[in-house]
Formats: sequence, structure tokens, C-alpha cells
Amino acid sequence: MMSWESGDLGDIDTSGVDVAEGFGALGVPAVLVAALERGGVTQPFPIQAATIPDAMSGRDVLGRGRTGSGKTLGFGLPMLTRIAAAESAGGAVRGLVLVPTRELALQVADVLSPLARAMGESLTLVAGGMAYGPQLRAFERGVDVVVATPGRLIDLMEQGAVDLSQVLTTVLDEADHMADLGFMPAVTTVLDAVPSDGQRLLFSATLDGAVHTLVKRYLHDPVTREVDSDRASVTTMEHQLLHCAPHDKNPVTAQVANRGGRTLVFVRTQMGANRVSEQLRAAGVMAGPLHGGLTQGARTRMLSAFKEGSVPVLVATDVAARGIHVDDISLVLQVDPPMNSKDYLHRAGRTARAGERGIVATIVLPHQRKQVQRLVQQAGVRVEPLLVRPGEERLIDATGAKPIDSEPIAQSDFEALIAPKRPARNQYRSGSRQRGGRPDRGGNQGGRGKQGGYGRGGSR
Repeated sequence: MMSWESGDLGDIDTSGVDVAEGFGALGVPAVLVAALERGGVTQPFPIQAATIPDAMSGRDVLGRGRTGSGKTLGFGLPMLTRIAAAESAGGAVRGLVLVPTRELALQVADVLSPLARAMGESLTLVAGGMAYGPQLRAFERGVDVVVATPGRLIDLMEQGAVDLSQVLTTVLDEADHMADLGFMPAVTTVLDAVPSDGQRLLFSATLDGAVHTLVKRYLHDPVTREVDSDRASVTTMEHQLLHCAPHDKNPVTAQVANRGGRTLVFVRTQMGANRVSEQLRAAGVMAGPLHGGLTQGARTRMLSAFKEGSVPVLVATDVAARGIHVDDISLVLQVDPPMNSKDYLHRAGRTARAGERGIVATIVLPHQRKQVQRLVQQAGVRVEPLLVRPGEERLIDATGAKPIDSEPIAQSDFEALIAPKRPARNQYRSGSRQRGGRPDRGGNQGGRGKQGGYGRGGSR
């Protein structure tokens, strides 16, 4: 069962805040500026500078920026500020953030919950795979901000547990991914339940198809802010096409994965994710799979191990990887080429985040060359292919690959890293098990508490 605990920064000192600089100059209150500075965040990213003033004024905003551009604070800071300035709603929800996946919901909640507490506001997380009890009790007590996946939120709405009639600001994060996953009917159900004159903030990497329809139907005279195009123009991102012979594919994959730093490996199927991660561990590289066939608890633990570095290589499918928001993934390795240019860009967006440098490397077999060359051109990538073999200098120079010199990793050692944490003994209160940490003001509790959450390893 997935659990979560709100972060808390403690007392915030605003005496040294300069409201004429950085976030303060955008209209962000001093207490939030001080809270950000405590987490090492002092200067806004381009998407934040572009969207915060308009969102602060109450306008609907259509924000377009690639994953990792800082959208969470771009919508979170104005939402928390406007809620604090509004009259009390008697415990009803006043801020709502809809996201497509449980993993993203966790990360958005981790970023915003300590900031909400600094403003005297309660925030709760609503997602599938979590116990209903804490969520229901949170709404009984009253919640200011809800971060939710559409399915579980509608479930609670149908139970009569959630009141959305007082929502001031509704955020749709990664709207294009919600469309890809078929969530648009659920999204429209939620948008029909919030006040029609409320503020809407929609953030997406692309603005076509179902997202465009959503904008036309629900946003009121939105101001559009774009900081990245839908092509691969990020200057801190390097692209490599690694042409190799079929019999060299597995050793090339292992040597690239054996590099230093976090590596995200893309495959096309769940079976492929299991197979490649097993092959890498057999080669002495600690790697684990992430895909929809795993339980939510297993996915959460795997992603946590990846963030912490105990499993530095994650082998993921496209759908599962859309929930990965980690700032320091330094290389994306595509073992299976993407289906199209849009998927290429989504995969590439996992690296070169938050201004860091990153490499996107694609292994290309002879029969895939024309297909891959066509889709990278459509993605706006200009790169000369490299013909590589295991252990060659050009492979090392291009990716940081390292020869394999480790013993195979035992399955028991891998399982020990991702096993469920055993609860501490004698931690029972009122007949229910406490899983570490005190209840937050939104009513959830568990073992994912953070002191902040908007620095490295999170999503700004």
C-alpha cells in the first residue's frame, strides 16, 4: 500500500528576504521566498518567470514547457498565494492539481506540501494504491489543496466525500500525458464539477489534439506562455545514435549502463524491462525494472531506490517512465527505439532537467536505421550516427561507458534493496498501525516525509 507524509520546513524567517529580487519580484510572498531559499531555490526558471505573474493576477494560463522545466512551482506558488489571500471556504477544497500518474502525484505533493504548510494551508494527496481511510478523514477535517490522479478523485466524489464547489484554482499538469492515457473523460468530469468561473492553469509539453479541445472548452481567454518548442532544442542535451551489430547490442547496453551516474533505459514492453534488467544484473550492473505490471508498492519502492542511488539503472517502459521526475538522470539509453518523434521527445525529457547536462543515446540495429533517422529528424535532432563496438574508445567518449569487471548481482541482493520496509514494532495507536511519522494537516501519514522536496531529485 502506497503511503505519503506531508513535508514541514518548521519556522520560516522572512527578515532577510529581498522582495525586489528573484521570486519576490514576481509577486511571490516573502514567506514562500524564504521557504524556497531554505531549499536552495533562489532564482526562477524561465517557465516560472513567464507564468507566475499572470497566474498571480488570476488569469487562466496555458503553459508549454518540457518536463523538468520547473512547472510545479510555476503553478504551485500562485495557487498557494491566491488561496491564502481568499476568504475561508469552511474547509472546502480551494486548490486542485490533477496529474496523470501516482508517481507524479507523489512528487508534486512532496514539492508543494512544505510550502503549503509555510502558508498555513493543508494539502493532501489523493491517488490510487493508497488507503481510503486517511483520505476520507482529511476531507472530513477540511483540506485547502488536493493533488490528485483523476480516477481516485472521481471515486471519492462519487462517495460524496469531496466538495469541489469552492475551488479557486484548478491545475492540469502534463495534460498531454493524461490524453495519451485516455483520462480525458475523467478530466472533463472533474472540470465540470469545479466552479466555471474559477482559474484554470494548464501545463503540457504539447498543445494539440485532445489538449487543444480541452483548452477551447474550459479555459477563459488564457495567456499562453511557451519556453520550449516541441522539438529537441535544449542546449544542455546531447544526442547519440549508436549503430551496432545485433550480437553487440547486449554488451554495448551493459557497458553504457555501467557508467557513473543515474541511467534510465527505455524498452518497449514489460517483458523487455524485466529481461534487460535481469541481463544487466547478470553482467554485474545493479538495475531494476519499472512498468505497469508491477504493483504500485513495488513501483514506488523501485523509483525510490533509483532516486536514492541504490539502484542506479532503471529499465522502464514509456508509460511507467512518464511518472519519473528526477533532476539528475544524466543519460537516457534507448535500447528499443521509440515509436515516433513524440515518444522520442518524452523519453529525452527525462534528462537535461533543471539546467543540468544530459545525454540521449539510442542503440540502432541495421534494420532500424532508416526508421530511427526519420523520427529523430522529425524531433528536430541533428546528429551523425556512430558505429560502435563494445569497449571501443568512441563508445566510451560518447556515453561514458565502462567495461564490465563486476561479478553478477545475486537476485537476493537485488530483492533486499527493493523489499517492503518492515514496520517498527509497538507502533500502534487507536488500533491502527502508524507507518512512521505524525499525521499531516491533510490527514495522510506514512513514511515519505521530506524536509522540503523541491531541490535535487524533485520537480521544481
